[in-house]
Amino acid sequence: MDIVPCDETFSEPIRAIFNAAIADSTALYDYQPRTPAIMADWFAAKRRGNFPVLGAVEGTTLLGFASYGLFRAFPAYKYTVEHSVYVAASNRGQGIGRALLTAVIAAAQSQNYHALIGVIDTQNAASIALHKAQGFSHAGTLRQVGFKFGRWLDVDFYQLILGTPAKPVDG
Repeated sequence: MDIVPCDETFSEPIRAIFNAAIADSTALYDYQPRTPAIMADWFAAKRRGNFPVLGAVEGTTLLGFASYGLFRAFPAYKYTVEHSVYVAASNRGQGIGRALLTAVIAAAQSQNYHALIGVIDTQNAASIALHKAQGFSHAGTLRQVGFKFGRWLDVDFYQLILGTPAKPVDG
């Protein structure tokens, strides 16, 4: 397995993983499947923000992907990003999520971010364990902020503080 940068040529396999998460889980608080047009916009936003999209591949098969983007759209949050890691259901439990999260952490450090935030459904024990194993700490729980599959959902915030940037600046 290799971790590689993903561009639009990976749009369909990424879309399939997204859509499975939407249909079958609370890993993504969305109702409607991603369309090709939505994916084009998603990739364009990643390019505009200089946010990486990283894929775990075996040969030509995408096993999972990870990325990050804006945490909040205010200037003082410029050193903080919210990340996501998705692994195709058939590939879970093989260390792919760990490899992707490790790559996301390294990418954030190389881009001089200071904090990574993961927003995880409180029932997603595997993702919580993955984040804790990578040094993330629980930073809070928001109760009943999502509604999916006929029930209220709670989210946990997990945070990793990086040693970068060496010299942060205001403005």
